[in-house]
Parts: sequence; C-alpha cells; structure tokens
Amino acid sequence: MKTKKIKKSTIDQKISRRNFISFGVFGTAALGGVLAWKWLYNSPIETITITGGAHKPLRRALNKTELAFRKVFSNNNLVKTYPKSMAAKKVRVNSDIGIEAEKKLDITAWKLQVIKQNGEMLQVSLDDLKALPKTEIIFDFKCVEGWDQIQYWGGVKFSDFITHYNLDDQAKLEYVGMETPDKGYYVGIDMPSAMHPQTILAYEVNANPLPLEHGAPLRLIIPVKYGIKNLKRIGTITFSNTRPPDYWAERGYDYYSGL
Repeated sequence: MKTKKIKKSTIDQKISRRNFISFGVFGTAALGGVLAWKWLYNSPIETITITGGAHKPLRRALNKTELAFRKVFSNNNLVKTYPKSMAAKKVRVNSDIGIEAEKKLDITAWKLQVIKQNGEMLQVSLDDLKALPKTEIIFDFKCVEGWDQIQYWGGVKFSDFITHYNLDDQAKLEYVGMETPDKGYYVGIDMPSAMHPQTILAYEVNANPLPLEHGAPLRLIIPVKYGIKNLKRIGTITFSNTRPPDYWAERGYDYYSGL
C-alpha cells in the first residue's frame, strides 16, 4: 500500500488561506469596533435630569443593565469577607468631595437628620447610634478608578437602624437618598441594596473613630456598590419612590453602580 504524499505547497496554501480568513475576521471585528465607537461618540448626549453627561445609547444600556441586576439581586448574596489580619493598616482615601479640609465640622454638634417622605424629621446623635448593636465588616472595597483594598469598618447595620427608629414604612419605598451636611456630595441608592445585611452606617475604621478624611463622624459602607456610593460624612437621609439626585450619575456614571 502506497503512502500518499502531500505536497508542501498544498500545506502552505491551506495555512495561508486560514491566516487570510483569521486576519479578515479580526480586521472586520476591529473595523466594526471602530465604527461602533465613532457612532457612540457622535451620538447625542442625554437630557440632564437625575442623570446627565452620558451619550443616550450608553445611558439606555446602563439602565437596562440596572434592571437586569435588580432582578437577580438578593440579600442572601453576601460579599466575601476576610480576617482582620488582612485589613489594610492605612486605608486609602478615594475622594474628599463634600468633606474638603477647609470645610470645618464640629463633630460634637453633629446630628444625623432623617427626613421621612411626609416631611417629618428625626435627629439622631452619634451616641444614639453607638447605643445600637455594633456590626463589623472586613471586605474588599472597590473603586471605579480600578483599585481595591481590604478594609475593616464598624458601625450600625442600616437595617437595624431602620427597625430601631420605626422606619419600616420608609424602607418599603424604592430609594434612599443621602447627602453631606454641606450638600456638596450626594447619592441615591435602591432600597434593596441599602437594606442588604452588610450595609452599615460606619463610625469606626480599624476599630478607631473615623478620621475626618474618611467621613467623620458617620459614613456609609455599602459593599454591594462601588466606592462612589459609599458616602462620607452623612448629614441627611431621605426616602422616596423616585430616584434621588446622585453626584456622579449627573456626570455620566452609572446610577446603580452595583458589583
């Protein structure tokens, strides 16, 4: 039985043909990507409402992504936690908007203002909060800038805070809004994320009182969101069925900002 010899020229032709097809597909995909980017870049900017600054197709995509995430969100899905030994000794400061150094704060006079949907207001002191059961969490804090760090925070579960102050009717609304005392920074958060069992109103970092650069006397720690939602120096909390204003969503970022 004779062995049939395959000519080297035939093999070379097959390789060349496959390379041509591969490069053709790659080139077509690359061209499609460039054209898609140009289309998005030249698309109209959204009309500024609660959100702003993003191209309309991008905002539509972000809103649809939010709906998809919210359908699968569950309080049973907890973020990974770590031992205290792994927590950073020097916690990174990601922003000082609303708490700039030149803005003085008398921590002893500070009180958290909680405004119900009907306009009724509660005022809560730091000592009031410290009297509630304390919760600690060590998790991987993630920033939209691309960095992350294992951090150790302590404070009051937001859900415990809601229950203690008889705000369960407010927690049935769709959103919670928070802002700094000077109103310079503000976030809007969907209620399921706010009521997640790992969301806390933090007054400690690494078992010590919050320093000013980390939002003393009270800040939000919400592990199911990127850092831009973790508001520092909470001055006011509100509740509503419509999206509250959000600092970065007004500047083109994703309103939901979930992980």
